Amino acid sequence: MRLALRWCRLCRPQRGGGRGGGNKPWMNGKLLALWSYTKLLLKSLYYNSLNNSDTLLDCVFEPIYWIVDNVTRWFGVVFVCLVTLLTTSVVVIVYLFILPTIISTYPAHWVVWHLCCGHWLLIMVVFHYYKATTTPPGHPPKDNIHIPSVSICKKCITPKPPRTHHCSICNVCVLKMDHHCPWLNNCVGHFNHRYFFSFCLYMTLGCIYCSISSRDLFLEAYGAIEVRHLRQIFPSPQSYYQTPSPDYSFKETTAHKSVIFLWVLTSSVAVALGGLTLWHAILISRGETSVERHINRKETIRLKEKGKVFRNPYHRGKVNNWKLLFGVEKRSHWITQVLLPSSHLPMGDGIMWDCTFTRRDPMAI
Repeated sequence: MRLALRWCRLCRPQRGGGRGGGNKPWMNGKLLALWSYTKLLLKSLYYNSLNNSDTLLDCVFEPIYWIVDNVTRWFGVVFVCLVTLLTTSVVVIVYLFILPTIISTYPAHWVVWHLCCGHWLLIMVVFHYYKATTTPPGHPPKDNIHIPSVSICKKCITPKPPRTHHCSICNVCVLKMDHHCPWLNNCVGHFNHRYFFSFCLYMTLGCIYCSISSRDLFLEAYGAIEVRHLRQIFPSPQSYYQTPSPDYSFKETTAHKSVIFLWVLTSSVAVALGGLTLWHAILISRGETSVERHINRKETIRLKEKGKVFRNPYHRGKVNNWKLLFGVEKRSHWITQVLLPSSHLPMGDGIMWDCTFTRRDPMAI
């Protein structure tokens, strides 16, 4: 208010100005003072001690964030349909062209191995993908105000338990949130983290299996397609080959193109998804999620400048971290609940977390 009154006083014309150009220095000083107070007045309307460059960037990019969130939400259904379509196409090609060749040319024991391994991988991929897309990741109860919380969600206006984060795409808080996966059209959280990682693992193994199994057929099909292409360029291949190249039927040409599509698709997915699976395996071994990885990195740098060491409070050892993810309590569970389809619930409710430390490990909070 005082700044506004001061600004009004500066705007009033002064009585009894000098003659000629004697008032120019006064006018220049008045304009500079008026400009300074105007900037100060504008800053007083929006500035506070919490504003910084990050806040300014968030405000500038808020429309872009809104567009990305909404596009991701709507395109999630498209991505799920795309995964289903590509997986189905690979299965159809394998049944039509790969398995008949294996059964007719391979020894009996290799045929049995391919049938068992291929169908086991197919069942595991389909089961875990279905469970990852349909299982809710888990949300904190809104009607229970007595749950342990570390903060209040600014968007949900509800208590946030440890390891809980708000998903801007789903517009809800998620227990032990890892990330929002558009290929699942679902968040990856406490109750479906195991399904997500198992799907990535078995899909990578399945793509590697298909790529290796169809390697010889791919080389044969690629050679046939190349010869056919050369025959279209050179009308008389007899001058370039001692024996004329065979004429392929429509079925054989379709088989060659399908095998090439299968090998290129599975090899590409194996490389890309294999890298993602390896990254999540490292995070699981450290007892972190994708969100916590960024938070812990910043916290480590901040405490290192103060001469302190940060220790992840949810890291319980590599083996225990894997047991906690897969819900393994006995040795037999590695077979019945990891290597076979299982819909058992994970350990804990996603709200209470045991934080165990040793005295040798300094931890800064």
